[in-house]
Amino acid sequence: MTSIAFDPFLPLWVLGVLAVGAVLLGMLGIVRAVRGSWLRLTAFAALLLALANPQLMQENRDPLSTVVPVIVDRSASQDTPERKAMTDEALAELKTRFARFPDIEPRYVEVKTPESSDSPSTRLFEALKAAIADVPPARIGAAVMVTDGQIHDLPANAQALGFDAPLHGLITGRADETDRRIEIVRAPRFGIVGEDQELTFRVFDDGVAAPSPADVTISMNGEVLGDVTAVPGQPTPFTFKVPRAGSNVLEFSVAGLPGEVTDANNRAIQLIDGIRQNLRVLLVSGEPHAGERAWRNLLKSDASVDLVHFTILRPPEKQDGTPINELSLIAFPTRELFIDKIHDFDLIIFDRYQHRGVLPILYYDYIADYVKNGGALLIAAGPEFSGPDSIAATPLNSVLPASPTGDIDQAGFYPRLSDIGKRHPVTRGLDGSAAEPPKWGRWFRTIDVGQTDGETVMTGADNRPLLVLNRAEKGRVAMLLSDQGWLWARGYEGGGPHVSLYRRIAHWLMKEPELEEEALTARATGRNLIVTRQTIGDDPGPATVHYPSGREEQLALTRAAPGLWRAEKQMEETGLFTVTNGDFSALVHVGAVDAPEFKAMISTTDTLSPLSEATHGITTRLDGGKGSARMPAILPVNGPVRVADNNRLTVRMTDETILKGVDTMPLFAGFAGLALILLAMSSMWWREGR
Repeated sequence: MTSIAFDPFLPLWVLGVLAVGAVLLGMLGIVRAVRGSWLRLTAFAALLLALANPQLMQENRDPLSTVVPVIVDRSASQDTPERKAMTDEALAELKTRFARFPDIEPRYVEVKTPESSDSPSTRLFEALKAAIADVPPARIGAAVMVTDGQIHDLPANAQALGFDAPLHGLITGRADETDRRIEIVRAPRFGIVGEDQELTFRVFDDGVAAPSPADVTISMNGEVLGDVTAVPGQPTPFTFKVPRAGSNVLEFSVAGLPGEVTDANNRAIQLIDGIRQNLRVLLVSGEPHAGERAWRNLLKSDASVDLVHFTILRPPEKQDGTPINELSLIAFPTRELFIDKIHDFDLIIFDRYQHRGVLPILYYDYIADYVKNGGALLIAAGPEFSGPDSIAATPLNSVLPASPTGDIDQAGFYPRLSDIGKRHPVTRGLDGSAAEPPKWGRWFRTIDVGQTDGETVMTGADNRPLLVLNRAEKGRVAMLLSDQGWLWARGYEGGGPHVSLYRRIAHWLMKEPELEEEALTARATGRNLIVTRQTIGDDPGPATVHYPSGREEQLALTRAAPGLWRAEKQMEETGLFTVTNGDFSALVHVGAVDAPEFKAMISTTDTLSPLSEATHGITTRLDGGKGSARMPAILPVNGPVRVADNNRLTVRMTDETILKGVDTMPLFAGFAGLALILLAMSSMWWREGR
């Protein structure tokens, strides 16, 4: 490219003033018919031109290459032997053919699903944008994608691509592929434990002209709920109950089709958090005392607890003949509470209660049956428990873990955790328990008992049982053998963790999963699998992890705290994992339950065809009919591509260049410029001399 530029020796404004002066003088001479005016004007023009220093500039440019990004899909849906072979063959052929065109610069990008992703998807256009981020749009000659067509970041239109060049799709897989998959259409994220919930799922038979009904097996937390027959393409409702609080795994498994692409999407997972309705607690206080308010305040402060509290203010021996309708006290509704509605309560607490005729002796049988059938009972014992009217002398004794000896120890002591208590989730890690003596206040009364059943997790004076936890058939019983816990609530000698202790006891009795003394749990954070084993025994040994692909792996558990063992591992796969340790097992889903990568799996031209047509590119299958790759030829085109060629990959060649250097030649430099000026001046002098 040739051009003329000026590099003046004087500032432009000086040249401008001189030029104006020269023009005025020249025009004045011409108007007055002064001889030689035109020669003077010419001489001044030559002088000004020399001072302006005109230069002839010649740019040296080299043509730039045409960039063609080649995006190769290596996602999970491409991970079948047939598709991998076709992709490898197509990539090798593209490299060979592009090597024949030195003016074309192919950029090969292989796109894999990041291992850290918990929701695998195929994002080819994101990779395309990154590959050409440093390239001007005018240099993009085309874009080629080798994929099965399952792409999850399709742009809205061709303009969103950011360049004006053909987009070509080379599709792996076969046109006659079939695949059966199942998806959750609508499902609750939360459900109330024990109540009916409804979920809708749908089975798809992709590539099947006349689908037949499919059998779907449904499991909850590893236990089969039943089989359902679903019509492919139609939503199928399913009603179930949430069995427990916390995370629940609902699994749908559909029988596969013969010869289908993959069975990875024949299962669907739905995670449902079970929540309890407000827990109903019945607190019966034998008489007003200092510790009664501690229990009441604790239970009333818990938003998840509905508390019914009765205090026996007027026992039968205080009958004085006052008519019931003139009493300001509420009569104790014994029949309604202990017969009609006893099973509505999640927990019954007897706080310093004694048998004084308020409850008929038969009612204690009902309470014992309530416990054996899955109920929860807490005995907060005071001196009454050792007396002649002790409830241990009633039929309730059949579910109590210990019987009183009749002795009461009134010496001061620090409540301490037993060896089992240091490992039991009810008492493990209580604030202040690690020190000796514990960093909390003393208590001053212990109710002595004989042989205990269950676990003694706290001890009092002389290592006597203080807190005993036990199971009675399907139910649970706890005995706190002192009524001095209110001293902690009042802050005596610094107080103590009464809130944590009382709440944990109550929640263990009501079977909260996180307080089970023997339990295996597994949860996922992204791709991290976290396994926790709670035990009051010895080292539980390694856990076995069963992968979705079917392989197994031993995972060593490390002691994190007394009675608590943990392991954490970054998982390579996503899906439903089963973790086992001894007789315990847990299900956990790693990754998103509705990951796009494992939904539709058959190869398709439908996703890329609209973009290819809009950019005058082609989308074609590589399958030549026998599983071999059929590669279209490459056609370079000068200028815009206006028509697609169905048999060739058109590439718009760029006309962009890069500046390598500039050659300059002054036009008035040297003898030529001097001769021209001398000629003008000599002519002017000669004319003036005549």
